[in-house]
Parts: sequence; C-alpha cells; structure tokens
Amino acid sequence: MSKNVLNEPFIRIEKRDGMSSTKSIAIRIIAVILALLVDALFIFFITKLNPVEVYKTMFTGTFDFSFGIRMFETKLLRTLRDVALLLGIAIALAPAFKMRFWNIGAEGQVLVGALASAICMQAFGSKISNPLLFAAMIVTSILAGALWGFIPAFFKAKWNTNETLFTLMMNYVAINIVTCMTNIWRGEKSSMGTINAGTRAGWFPMIMGQRFTLNIIIVLILTIAIFVYLKYSKHGYEIAVVGESENTARYAGINVAKVIMRTMAISGAICGICGFMTVAGKDQTISATSAGGYGFTAIIVAWMSKFNTFFMMIIAFLIVFLEHGASEIASNYSIMNDYAADIISGIILFFLIGCEFFVNYKIKFRDFSDKGGK
Repeated sequence: MSKNVLNEPFIRIEKRDGMSSTKSIAIRIIAVILALLVDALFIFFITKLNPVEVYKTMFTGTFDFSFGIRMFETKLLRTLRDVALLLGIAIALAPAFKMRFWNIGAEGQVLVGALASAICMQAFGSKISNPLLFAAMIVTSILAGALWGFIPAFFKAKWNTNETLFTLMMNYVAINIVTCMTNIWRGEKSSMGTINAGTRAGWFPMIMGQRFTLNIIIVLILTIAIFVYLKYSKHGYEIAVVGESENTARYAGINVAKVIMRTMAISGAICGICGFMTVAGKDQTISATSAGGYGFTAIIVAWMSKFNTFFMMIIAFLIVFLEHGASEIASNYSIMNDYAADIISGIILFFLIGCEFFVNYKIKFRDFSDKGGK
C-alpha cells in the first residue's frame, strides 16, 4: 500500500459538482420516510399511542373529510391563508439570501409594514374612501419595510457591519415600537381589538367567501414576479454575481454597495407588503405577534428551496401542514401536549434540512485498492 494512501484521512467530505433532480428528490423522499420512522418510535415508546392513528390525526389538521366538505374547505382555506403569508415572507428573503446577505430581520420588517397599515387605518379610516385608504396603506407599508431593510444594508455597504446581528436586533426594535404604539391605542382596554370594526375601512373585501383571498392572489403575483426578477433581469444577474464573489462583481464593474442597498430595500418592501396583508386581509389588528414567527420560519423555506420561488410554494405548504398537524394532535390527545406535538413536526423538519447535506456533499472513504508501493 502506498504512503499516499496511508496519509489520506479515513473519511472525508467533498462538495458535489451537481446532482440530478431524480437523485435529489429520492434523497428527500428517503429523509421523509426515515423521519416518519423515528417519529413512530417516539410516539410508540414515549406516548404509547398508535403512530398510524397519530399520523391520521395530523393529516386531518389540513384535510378533514370526517365532518363533510364544509369542514374540509374551512381547514384547507385556513392552511392556504397561512401558506400565503409564510410564502410571501420567504419570497422577500430570496433576493437578499441569493446575494449572500443574511437578512434575519424579516419579522421586524413585516411588523413595521403592518404598523404603517394600522396607522393609516386609525388615522384615515373614516375620512377617505376605501380605494384611497388601501393606496395609502400599501405605499406606507412598502416604504416602512423598505426603510427597515435599507438601514442594515447601508451600514453593511459603508462599514461592513455584521448583517446577521444588525437585522436580528432590528427585529427587537420593531417589536418594541409596535408594543408601544398598541399600548397607546388601547388605552385602558385589555387589548387592542379589531381596527375599524364598525366601518370595516381598510379591510379587504370578501372574495369567494373569504377576506384573505386577496392575500393569496397577491402572493401568487409576487411569486412569479420575483422568479422572473431573479432569473431574467439585469438586477437578478447582479445579485447572483455579488452572491458568488464581491471581488468578481467589482471587477465586472458592478457597484456592490448599490446592489446591496437596493436588494435589501426590495426585500424589506416585500415584507412590508406582507405586513399590509396581515392587517388588511388576515387579522384586522396589530400586535407584537402579528408576524407569528413566520419571519424566522421563512428562512427555512427560502434556504431549502434554493431561492426558487416556485419550490418555496411546496416547502411553505409542508411547513404549515406540519404546524397545523401538530396543533391537531395536541387538541385530540390529552397525553400529547403542544411540546410533544412540536417534537414530531420538528423531527421531520430536522431530517428534511439534514438531507440537504447529502444533496450538496458526498462522503468518501479512504481508497485501499491502491496496490502500488510497500
């Protein structure tokens, strides 16, 4: 055996040059099967329940025919409502992440967008027509979100600050601003309550029996628009080049600072639109929890989909499906509290995220077949 072979590590990790879509899909299917097996062991040994029955209950969190088509439509539409919000935020993160700017501030950007809409509803709800009110809401929400995205981008472009910490801290600033404003508005009341409950000024109209139907339509438009923007526009090309190498981008004559600030303003603006949809089409109120933690969950969606907005639709639906399934499990089994139910969905997500390692890398063992040398 040659000395070169002996000097090689027993095991090493190599980055793949590429993998066919068939193999990558197969790896993900295997990951889901393994996750379900591990979940089944957890369910059986910890809770003593039948895993198959628990999985059935999880499935009815979204697809429930047991109480007729009405219940099925209600649960499915509720799922689509939440998918729309999660997908919208993930779409907002895609340009920044493709540029390798780690925007962890989507939660705050959504909140300031929602706050801008709520301020417009409070200030102009009874003074201007609904079309003008919607225009004011969406413009101010876009501007607020864009500003919240632009600030950390400006500091990154000018002084190379850490965007992860900066955008993360901006979340807490936004949360406290929203908390302060809602406390002022509610006064002596126990909660903020529904904005313009009497006039419904600033509320999305009912379409197909639901107020959040417009949310779904807006997000579908954004899905197509951002896909085209990233894949076929000059700006999308610049984002990709900056993400690969800032030095290469500068050599190619690209203004890196401008691209960073512009892209983060766009990312924040889309988050602002999601905040507008939350207030106008979902809750008709504002609180520090209006974003529902989706600003952080969207990071998983954007990363797992490789920043492809159409793949994001599948990942977002899967995550919301798991979330609703976990809630269904907790409400149907007294022995399964929210934490145990979250463990089940968490294991599935862990395997799905973990399988990306095997899609992008391969494990190689030392080759002992070399017979040359002694």
